[in-house]
Amino acid sequence: MKITALLCYGLLGLPLAMAALPVYVQIPNYYTTQLGLPLAGTGLMLFFARLIDTVQDPFLGKIVDKIRSDNPYWLVASGMLLCAAFYGLWLPPEYVRQQEFLLLLWLGLMLILAYTAHSMLNIAYLTWGAGLGTQATEINLTGENPSLLGAAAWREGFGLIGVILASILPAWILQTPADQRQDYLWQYSLGFGFILTASIWTLVGASPKPAHHMLQAKIHLQQILAAPIFRRLAIVYFFNSLSVAIPATLLLFFINDQIRTPEKTGLFLAGYFFAGACGLPLWIKFARKYTTRFAWQSSMLLAVCSFVGAAFLGAGDSTAFLFVCIVSGLVLGADLALPPVLLAESVADKSSLGSYYGVWSLIGKLSLALAGLSLPLLHLLGFQSALQSSTNAIKDQSQLALIITYALIPCLCKLIAFQLLRRSRS
Repeated sequence: MKITALLCYGLLGLPLAMAALPVYVQIPNYYTTQLGLPLAGTGLMLFFARLIDTVQDPFLGKIVDKIRSDNPYWLVASGMLLCAAFYGLWLPPEYVRQQEFLLLLWLGLMLILAYTAHSMLNIAYLTWGAGLGTQATEINLTGENPSLLGAAAWREGFGLIGVILASILPAWILQTPADQRQDYLWQYSLGFGFILTASIWTLVGASPKPAHHMLQAKIHLQQILAAPIFRRLAIVYFFNSLSVAIPATLLLFFINDQIRTPEKTGLFLAGYFFAGACGLPLWIKFARKYTTRFAWQSSMLLAVCSFVGAAFLGAGDSTAFLFVCIVSGLVLGADLALPPVLLAESVADKSSLGSYYGVWSLIGKLSLALAGLSLPLLHLLGFQSALQSSTNAIKDQSQLALIITYALIPCLCKLIAFQLLRRSRS
């Protein structure tokens, strides 16, 4: 498949990633510190919205199976809803801002709309990519599908660019003077809408269409989970996703209280995401040569090494932690690109891939929700922030708590995923 065709498909990964990072990371902080919502109320609203987001994905996957992933009306409607929710999250109306209860309800509504629209687009997008180049002539001697790998590489590569943009731009905007902030947020939302519109137009108008356009088969959740290959892969994906979600949740705690260089947070994040962008094509090339399964297993072992390395770091070890971030970023490229490809290669009935990806997405979001429990676990283990730690004993206990939750538990999850993947070969 030509590079231009893969580029036209992969471009949508950029705005989807731009929308995902603020919704999961930046919006909670924005509403509590900038707009004045109480932390407890915001947390409950986030939990409620994420709960809806988690359970709706399989149903959206069934709809995609029924209407086909390249249905332009579905894609355009999803894009319009995502643009509206993105704008609404950053720029709630003035009368809503003035009343705490209304602002809390507004946050919940916009989050639900954003989650729903993002899932509508993302499931159709993944299903579209899985249908590219699935003819027998596309399969090489090792059983791998070069078009699937290429589509995943371009999709996740643009996604990493979107994550980097979403990491830098909002952080800069929120540091600007209050009288200029609203204009910048309006321009940022407008720019996002333009990128998303152009990406959907390019996907519909210029990307190669999925190879499978047969009547979509009805498939129930019980049937999906009853498939032995999918069930084994789903368990692997769950533990692997949990190993990524936990350190992502605790990253700022680890930087502030273990490494104690909060001023270098931007550098650590940039190193992580740039390494992911650079590593992604290398993992794709590696997978083409040695199979997707073996490449994913190799990335898991590399991740274990980075977790073990992080466990030995302490105050002032910023250079070593930057190296850990770079290694973790390299693993990120594999975690983004390889699991969806392995799923597409393993599912025999391509007419129901939307349903499979719906459950796949649910598993990833469930792991993200469960990763939030790492915060109360951190508290139970005796963690206190550096500002609250008055004695060396408390500081030592806090550091041990961080090492266990940030490094050792994710390391254990990776090892479980590695072993399960090794035994899952049919």
